[in-house]
This record gives sequence, C-alpha cells and structure tokens, in this order.
Amino acid sequence: MRRLFNSVPAAIAWRYAAHSAMVGIAIWNEARPAPAVPDLLLPHIPKVAWIANHNYHIWLLCYIPLALWLWRVDRRAFLHFLWLGGLLSLVRGLCIPLAGLGPPEGPDVNAGISASTMWHSWLAIVNPFTALTTNAAHVGLTKDMFFSGHVATTFLLWLYCRPHRHLGQLALVGHIVVTASIFLAHLHYTIDVVGAWAISGAIFAWAAQRWPVREHVAADLK
Repeated sequence: MRRLFNSVPAAIAWRYAAHSAMVGIAIWNEARPAPAVPDLLLPHIPKVAWIANHNYHIWLLCYIPLALWLWRVDRRAFLHFLWLGGLLSLVRGLCIPLAGLGPPEGPDVNAGISASTMWHSWLAIVNPFTALTTNAAHVGLTKDMFFSGHVATTFLLWLYCRPHRHLGQLALVGHIVVTASIFLAHLHYTIDVVGAWAISGAIFAWAAQRWPVREHVAADLK
C-alpha cells in the first residue's frame, strides 16, 4: 500500500477516476427538476459573457501549471494533493444531489433528460479532448452547484503550495482569479463558494493530521 500511495501514476489514475465518478453523479442529478434560489450577492455583480464562456479554461490555466510546479518542487505534497483531491471530488459528488439546487440563472433545461443523453454527456466531459474543445461541460452540467469545484480545487492547491514562497503566492493569485471568475460568470451561488472553502479546508485539516505532508503541518493543526 505504501508503494501504491507513493506512485504518481496511481495517484493521477485515482484523481481521474474520482473526477469521472463525480461527473457521473452530477449528470444523474441533472435529470432531477430543481429550483433556483435567491442569492444575496449575484444580482449586484455584473455578468461577463466571455468569462462565462471560458471559465473552464481560466480554471485550467490557474490550476494545471501550478500543480505541475508543485510536483517538481515537492513530490510528497503533490501526491498528497492528488489523493486528497480525489476524495474531495467524491465528497462533492455526494453533496450535489443532497443540495438539489437549480441553475442560478435561466430555465432548468436538463430536467428529465434521457439516460442516453446522460451517457453521451458523461463521455464528452470526462474525455479531456472534448472537454477542452467543446461546450460539453456547460451543456451537460447546469446544476452541479454545491459546492464549487473550481473554488475547492484551487483553494486546496493553495493549501499545499503555501510552504513554497513564490509558488504559494501564485497559487493564491490563481485561486482569487478563479473565485472572481465564478462570480463574474454567475456560475455558482455565493453559498457554493463559501461551502467550497469550508469543506476543502476541513478535509485538508483532517488529512494532514493522519497523513502529514511534513511533521510540522500535523503539529500546527493539533
């Protein structure tokens, strides 16, 4: 088991499998009718169309290069980040149908979609090529609200990058940019962002005590 947990390919495979499972749950949830709820902040924030259209690419730009940098400078932290990131994805997959929130804006277009549509949407979203080159994520996922995956993943990345001065600073900037893009795209409710901070922070604190990245991290959290 120790050899498995210390394997980068195994950790990447786990992260991808957990993401795929989360997407599957979220797509199943798309068929359930769900209401929009009032938000305290969104009506006062202008929606920027180009950010709404490219929020996935903004997240990738602020996430993938910094995660690879973390791998280069701190392999143990990178492994920890991947294993815990997979767990965070699964927790998010469970929270989405439990919350049952509808899209912040517009009609509930995916209510009642067929099993065939769900299957094709899932394939398009978990396939990296179609996820990057098509609008599959926006079309297939309109109700994956609580909690924000964009915010949770970049916040978790920052938590692991903090010990490295320049990397930590860039990770914090990336997280702020992604969080701002979520609001400017009207992609999530405010509670989805707050929930992302709370849940990813709590999972990080829990994991750091049981499988410390470095000993002082566990000591600081006790």
